[in-house]
Amino acid sequence: MKKYRSFKAGETIFWRGDELTYVASVVTGVASLNKGLEDGRTQMVGLLLPSDFIGHPGRTRIEFDVVASSDVTLCCFDKAPFQQLLNEIPHISQRMIELAMDELDAARDWMLLLGRKSAGEKIATFVEMVVRRQNFQRRDGIKSDLVLPLSRGDIANYLGLTLETVSRQIGRLKSEGIIEFEDKRRFRVIDMERLQQATGDDDDGSIIF
Repeated sequence: MKKYRSFKAGETIFWRGDELTYVASVVTGVASLNKGLEDGRTQMVGLLLPSDFIGHPGRTRIEFDVVASSDVTLCCFDKAPFQQLLNEIPHISQRMIELAMDELDAARDWMLLLGRKSAGEKIATFVEMVVRRQNFQRRDGIKSDLVLPLSRGDIANYLGLTLETVSRQIGRLKSEGIIEFEDKRRFRVIDMERLQQATGDDDDGSIIF
């Protein structure tokens, strides 16, 4: 029922409308969810990082183009036996519901990010998401080694910004001593509290001035 598949950066894993013959979990790498318009424009509408799931067992077709943003390894499950497994083992079915709810929460956060946040808040939110998802922080949250999962051009597409704006806002986080880069992708968080403040999120119910 289970097998592993690998995709090189830039390869399409699924095209929108493809028949869903298997579902998969991301083992390594990052993939993007994209939707295209008739005039050729595309919008990145989500990211898949390690432990994220591709496809829903109850669906027959994929709803997005799924593209490998980096080299990606998937753990793939044939759809029919996986569906039978869900029916027979309740806690696996419950886990799939939890994953679906996590996906819904991420979609709502993304709506807030695109609709209401400033360019600086968008970049800070993206960086904070990378810190949280890669889970490489020390307990004090300082000087954690991290890697941006996307190029700056892809970040611009994902956040609805220009490449110049992405570079400028990342530069601002660097100049303010919030993050520092070792190269174009590898960076460290110097001040996690200030990074979280820069997102504009109101996590504790108080007003951020």
